[in-house]
Amino acid sequence: MAGNSFGNIFKLTTFGESHGEAIGGIIDGCPAGLKLDLEFIQNELSKRKPGQSKIVTQRKEDDKVEILSGVFEGITTGTSIGFLIRNTNQKPQDYSHIKDKFRPSHADYTYEKKYGVRDYRGAGRSSARETACRVVGGAIANQILKHYSISVNAYVSQVGDLKVIKHYSELDLTTTYNNAVRCPDEHLVDMMYNFIDKVRKEGDTIGGIVSCVISGTPVGLGEPVFDRLEADLAKAMLSINATKGFEIGSGFYGITQKGSEHNDEFYIDDEKVKTRTNNSGGVQGGISNGEDLFFNVAFKPVATIMQKQNTLNKAGKEVPITGKGRHDPCVLPRATVIVESMAAMVIVDHILRNRTTQL
Repeated sequence: MAGNSFGNIFKLTTFGESHGEAIGGIIDGCPAGLKLDLEFIQNELSKRKPGQSKIVTQRKEDDKVEILSGVFEGITTGTSIGFLIRNTNQKPQDYSHIKDKFRPSHADYTYEKKYGVRDYRGAGRSSARETACRVVGGAIANQILKHYSISVNAYVSQVGDLKVIKHYSELDLTTTYNNAVRCPDEHLVDMMYNFIDKVRKEGDTIGGIVSCVISGTPVGLGEPVFDRLEADLAKAMLSINATKGFEIGSGFYGITQKGSEHNDEFYIDDEKVKTRTNNSGGVQGGISNGEDLFFNVAFKPVATIMQKQNTLNKAGKEVPITGKGRHDPCVLPRATVIVESMAAMVIVDHILRNRTTQL
């Protein structure tokens, strides 16, 4: 299987399955001399881990990360950082009923046809359990970004039809993780939570949007043509489980505007070049222009539902199927930190393309 690595210079390679012994990864390209804050890494993992509220999967995992290499006396050495997260709450028996069945909208059928074999225990390699490794990579990347005063803040901006109307500048993004939904708009938190819980009780699932703001980026990140900054961000986001859409700046709404409305006019503010609007989302010509990077990521409803559906088995016979086990009714609350992590790795990767190997 190819495609287990992400990044150019700052590169994360992950391994492991949902109900195997452990998941883990190797990070290459981390500069030497970074004082690694392990408590910060663990806190980031806690934002993603299951079992935090009624509106996420009730699988219980401590997600304790073990650093195996690349760090000496708390300082990165510049060599590969190896890490491990053990799976302590495996329940492969929860998936025995789908051993020979293909779940609708899951990777079961495509995996079976591509590889001739699949790990049906929680979707194996295609499980969102793998994203815990991305959070470790993102937590390290975010510690590098602190040296450049760059911040990455994601939040849930829409669940079903419930949508945050306020511009992100009107929200206190430091409050995002103060509630189970991960929404900084206090007027919507209870409505979103109750809606997700209602869907859960119906045995169904719901999707929505995670928005992300990256502030403090310098001018010049990104390469023209194939390595455009927004293209790398799009790949990063669409590599996350259950994603179905990506838009930056004005996104799809921009097609309703004329050029005279959409163009971001330049001006000077305290000897700095600024734009009066930010329809570009902080990127022009594939290169960051110094404004906030702003983008949205659309997540579909989780494919596993606790309702009866029709599907096929390996023999090609139509059979009924009903979801069992522990699953998220909505992926958004746990996906927020994953979006932040992937975004941080993209920004660090582009920063390191233009600098030396020491902090």
